[in-house]
Amino acid sequence: MNDIRKYLIFLIPAILPACSGGHSSPSREALDQLHLKKGQIIVCGTPDKEFGIVNFDITGSQEVKNDFNTAVELLHSFEYDEAEKAFAKIIDESPECAMAYWGVAMCNFHPLWEPPSEADLKKGSAAIAIANSIKQRSRLESAYINAVASYYKDWNSTDAHTRCVHFEKAMELLHEQYPTDREAAIFYALALDASADPMDKTYAHQKEAGRILDSMYKSSPNHPGIIHYIIHTYDYPGIADLALPAARRYAEVAPSSAHALHMPSHIFTRLGLWDESIQLNTRSIEAAQCYAQSTGVKGHWDEELHGLDYLIYAYLQKGDIQAATEQLHYLATIRDVSPINFKEAYTFAASPCRSALENKNWSEAALLSLQPSSFPWGKFPWQEAIIHFGRLLGAIHTAKLLIAEKELVRLDTLHSLLVRQADAYKARQVEIQLIASQAWIAHAKGSDTEALHLMETAANLEDSTSKHPVTPGEVLPARELYGDLLFELHQNIAAFQEYKAVLKKCPNRFNSLFGAGRTAEILSDTTNAGLYYRQLLAIANPRSTRPELNTARAFSARLSSRRFVKNQ
Repeated sequence: MNDIRKYLIFLIPAILPACSGGHSSPSREALDQLHLKKGQIIVCGTPDKEFGIVNFDITGSQEVKNDFNTAVELLHSFEYDEAEKAFAKIIDESPECAMAYWGVAMCNFHPLWEPPSEADLKKGSAAIAIANSIKQRSRLESAYINAVASYYKDWNSTDAHTRCVHFEKAMELLHEQYPTDREAAIFYALALDASADPMDKTYAHQKEAGRILDSMYKSSPNHPGIIHYIIHTYDYPGIADLALPAARRYAEVAPSSAHALHMPSHIFTRLGLWDESIQLNTRSIEAAQCYAQSTGVKGHWDEELHGLDYLIYAYLQKGDIQAATEQLHYLATIRDVSPINFKEAYTFAASPCRSALENKNWSEAALLSLQPSSFPWGKFPWQEAIIHFGRLLGAIHTAKLLIAEKELVRLDTLHSLLVRQADAYKARQVEIQLIASQAWIAHAKGSDTEALHLMETAANLEDSTSKHPVTPGEVLPARELYGDLLFELHQNIAAFQEYKAVLKKCPNRFNSLFGAGRTAEILSDTTNAGLYYRQLLAIANPRSTRPELNTARAFSARLSSRRFVKNQ
């Protein structure tokens, strides 16, 4: 408990409530310097602005409470800009409401996204300073304000993950002191997810968050935070099915949120439910396009590109080259995006690369480029590495070894850059690609023992960490690549085991289903060949032109014919 307390010093409780009006207010100059987002709340899902149901118990008039609950509903669905507008409305009308400034600080935090920008951190810090200048607030309200303040403290000298841990400890103490406060429990669960170590495969933080959220879900099935954070909590292999009921409900609880329409596809992707993912990402993209038009965003909103990435991935897993290509052509028309961030960089790099690699179109992979050329790629070394990884594999499979080795040099440079930036997670992702690339170069040079060792190392390294929430999956799973290498070397028993391992982690992946079926067929294992080929044909779009499906159909036809003859 002492370790927790050092991050949080609660203020002396005030006698008067904070948001009921009639108390000292911050100066107009201080409020103007916040540069709050203001205006009408704009959403593009259902027209009746449904964001779920929140009942956050703060002091104040009923009007303030209603506005505050709307703001928190938006906050829980990560509609940060619109939530800030809602908190700004409270500040305009009741500037003495300390919790409204807490809300502004939370809107600029983004616990599960990329760390806040310098401008976000300055705004959040300023909002906290104003909240602390307001003396009339309850002990509970002071606890909330000081909890988020623990994240912003020393932001210019302390890394984001450490500050997330500070926030988690502060929320743990708040939750312990106010065990019946529902929002305290929900935000503590969010803090646990935010501070979780992506390399901790025991999922200790996630399991604790899940315990808290699951205990509240039945009694509050329409709370957007509970549902949303359940999805994030279980967005991992082997436990994703625990979030399926929430995933199938979230879009109906908060249908006016583009992010709520997209978020269930995280679980659908984990479970290989491609049709459900396509349905909701299509709705999310439409809502994001509407939002951009309604707000006057320059170009395209980042949520649209995030949905596109998941949509293209789902089409590829169904072997629907036509639909995936249509979306890729649309993506290629996008030049202006707002705000410029890691999500857009990932979609721009990963979607075309993934399409080329998934379809084994090696000539196309070898010609991948960083598009749009005007995008500030220098800020996103992890995403840039994806393109070089794709080009390297394309060069290897088109017998251009010298070009592949040049791409390897660039991958190594980007990896070193991420190491210097102390971005351990992204450095690890590029390291996996680097080792896998070295494996295929070794194979091209005839050093197959070394190649297999390197590829196994890359696969094990990838299994030791979790994918980033921004991506529906690795651009090409290292273990699937390992299976492909084993297949090329005619080690079919081992290849079959690797494809099975991929499917355990990533159900209904097109290429691993085919790989498992193909190796089983070569091994004369008709039971498993039939099993995996049937699964492949079941998930595939009937119009798919993937040649692998012809192989699966031909085997199934031969198997049916033999059974027919046997039964005569």
